[in-house]
Amino acid sequence: MKKTTVLRKAIMERRAVVVPGCHDALSAKIIEKCGFEAIQVSGFGLAGSLLAKPDVGLVQMKDVLDLTWNIVQAVNIPVMADVDTGGGNAINAAWVTERVITMGAAGLNIEDQVFPKRCGHMAGKEVIPAEEMVGKIKACARVRDRLDPDFIINARTDVFAVAGLDEAIRRCNLYLEAGADLAFIDGIKSRADIERAVKEIKGPLSVNLMDAVSGVKTELIPIPELARMGVGRVSIPVASIMVMHKALMEFFTALKNSPTGILAGQTQWLSSFEEYTTFVGLKDYRKLEEEYLPKDKLEFKYK
Repeated sequence: MKKTTVLRKAIMERRAVVVPGCHDALSAKIIEKCGFEAIQVSGFGLAGSLLAKPDVGLVQMKDVLDLTWNIVQAVNIPVMADVDTGGGNAINAAWVTERVITMGAAGLNIEDQVFPKRCGHMAGKEVIPAEEMVGKIKACARVRDRLDPDFIINARTDVFAVAGLDEAIRRCNLYLEAGADLAFIDGIKSRADIERAVKEIKGPLSVNLMDAVSGVKTELIPIPELARMGVGRVSIPVASIMVMHKALMEFFTALKNSPTGILAGQTQWLSSFEEYTTFVGLKDYRKLEEEYLPKDKLEFKYK
């Protein structure tokens, strides 16, 4: 079964399929290894890992596409791209959609913020007119229908923070009518808001739980409860970059403060060299060398 078909089936079952965010190929591979069904590329995470900058529209679209390609190639489960505002107008958004589909992604998020955009849980957001976003979605949907009808277009609206739930629901329905497959109200606040949105939106709803640990703007609700509500997808977009930040800060702080300059025997800080190299496939590459390299070259390399 195609990855796009797998993702579409999971979302349309409205069982709150959990799609964690990754910030690079390694974090994507870890998420897959831990048993999740699909992965979301995190624009917030890309900005942090690539530039050490906040998610305020600083990452160039070429970099987004290159990094997404790396992630798609690293895993065997469906990957949803994050194309922010689509790279410009409807024509740009259609071109980006074509690139994302041909690289093997299973879906994308596109949002109705004014460029330069910002993380959905930051203050100071602005949105474009709904009619302009409808044009972007129609253009993306035409590309989807031509290349892979199962590809998921997730239409995100950031209008909740600007104009409230009524306008967010109205926009979601406009976007679904224009050809989106999934609707996403970023920054939605409460359980009651989510329950109402699920009932009034004419398609599956995506809910963002940010890091799954601490509520930012959206109330943390257990996944089984979201499934009972009929939510289609749950994204947890920033956990990977936040976990990495905390782990590196703690390790290098301990290393710097160590009176010996080392942390001998404190294996709790990191994976072993063998564990890590096995995870990233070093043994597989050694097998390929044994299969394809001349025997004398192998003996010289590994004598």
